Amino acid sequence: MLFEKADIQPFPVSSLQAVNISKGEIIIAVRVELAVTSARRRRGLLGRDTLGPEEGVYLTPCEWIHTFRMQFPIDVAFLAANGSILAVHHNLRPNRLSKIILQADGILELSAGRLKTTRTTVGDIIRFQNSKVTVNHSPEADKAIL
Repeated sequence: MLFEKADIQPFPVSSLQAVNISKGEIIIAVRVELAVTSARRRRGLLGRDTLGPEEGVYLTPCEWIHTFRMQFPIDVAFLAANGSILAVHHNLRPNRLSKIILQADGILELSAGRLKTTRTTVGDIIRFQNSKVTVNHSPEADKAIL
């Protein structure tokens, strides 16, 4: 599983990272903010001037996004409940609508170019985990993965 929604809230935002376990456990984002409430999802990245190269925002539940009133382009990964990437947008510019992916459980927003830099593609599996936990995909590690 991507993570258990019941387990999201106890973890500080800065302690989560996104890891591509299909590509040798490459860290896609060192710091991931969670947008699990309606208000937080509506706000998303609005009001920011930039997103750091290793930062991200995960919106869930979410099947599409817009970039109206945003100041910068972003990369977007649509994730299934199991963490599989269903679709991507590279360099989605401001004032645009994303695709609608009805099967998506959530959307990971990243700095523009991050998906290409990390060689992250459709079909890869993404996991969110506490950054204090050593990256190791095993049944024991899955218990530590959010």
